[in-house]
Amino acid sequence: MNNVNLPDDPFNVIITGVGGQGNVMASRVIGNMLARRGLQVTIGETFGASQRGGSVMSHLRISKESSWSPQIPRGKCHLVISLEPTEAVRVLANYGNPDITVLCNTRPVHAIGVISGDQEYPSMEKIKSWIAELSKECWFLDATAKAMELGNPIFGNIMMIGAAAGLGTLPVDRKNFADVITETMPADKLELNLKAYDLGVQMTRVGN
Repeated sequence: MNNVNLPDDPFNVIITGVGGQGNVMASRVIGNMLARRGLQVTIGETFGASQRGGSVMSHLRISKESSWSPQIPRGKCHLVISLEPTEAVRVLANYGNPDITVLCNTRPVHAIGVISGDQEYPSMEKIKSWIAELSKECWFLDATAKAMELGNPIFGNIMMIGAAAGLGTLPVDRKNFADVITETMPADKLELNLKAYDLGVQMTRVGN
């Protein structure tokens, strides 16, 4: 029997963003990290107009012993990792519940309608208020800005993975992350990825 503890079984995670942000990569990294702990991980993905900044959402269903269908039932998500603020609201509308936790990157990505002036992007104050109202616990992280300081916005995804680890709800750690990254990226990228991961952990770890 797997002795890794999960808060719930299955533990349901949604990673959401828009096309080009790399949330599919993030879901693969987290899935591999969890699989290395001996857990069963089922990943399902839905794609909007990903070439044009449409919604991209990955469902991860994590279990100690069973494989589950890749689609999380409505209202049954436990953790949302959102790379774009309004996408967090979209997920909460369909999969949220009073006990859900949200990690939200605060850098907006404007859709074509907003850029053209046909639509209005909500203020960050409104978005934060909505997310707080629809969740038990929420964290707003400026991961993109921190990633740019490291030289590449894609490190924002790695920081969000670290932030999820810092919460302590997923049974993953730094060594776990390093093992997966070592297999998927060139060796000269390891140090920067670990730095991004560590920064993410610091954003949510209790006591920081």
